[in-house]
Amino acid sequence: MTRAAVPGLPSRYPIGATLPALYADDDFAQRFTAGLDTVLAPVLSTLDNLPAYFDPALAPADFLPWLSSWVGAGIDPTWPEDRRRAAVARAVELHRRRGTRRGLTEHLRLCFGVESEIVDGGGVTWSSEADSALPPAPTGELLVRVRPPAGHTVDETRVLAVVRASCPAHLTCRVEILPGAPADEPGSPT
Repeated sequence: MTRAAVPGLPSRYPIGATLPALYADDDFAQRFTAGLDTVLAPVLSTLDNLPAYFDPALAPADFLPWLSSWVGAGIDPTWPEDRRRAAVARAVELHRRRGTRRGLTEHLRLCFGVESEIVDGGGVTWSSEADSALPPAPTGELLVRVRPPAGHTVDETRVLAVVRASCPAHLTCRVEILPGAPADEPGSPT
């Protein structure tokens, strides 16, 4: 990310206009400060628009990787720009749900546009009856089945990397890629 001189960008705060009266009519002083105005105009413009740089919907595209580093979004540079912006905008919400089925489902939907089914090998149960049956022993595996939209494919290794990053450390992860949804099925793009 670099911000450089923008040809023709006028300064909102020309230095020559703020010089004492002695230099107001001095050609050299006006040309010298005009050169400074050319250099400072992009800086002042950036500062004037600073709130837009912190809004993922408005920030310049080359600013998104830096903005994503603030919220730990982990955006992929190969994603379309709208997906990268959405990932940055939803990063804090997804961090709040990290380690949950809903969080992983939403993260996969955001990253890859897939629907997913998560089979957790853990065992938890609740009962109001004393001496109720215990849950089965945990398998220690998290199985994630993803179904891409009709006509689309996803890279299993990339999906597995996202799942591993979201999975509790004590579980192993496995990903299955299911065939895409039929075109006439509800929720599939047409």
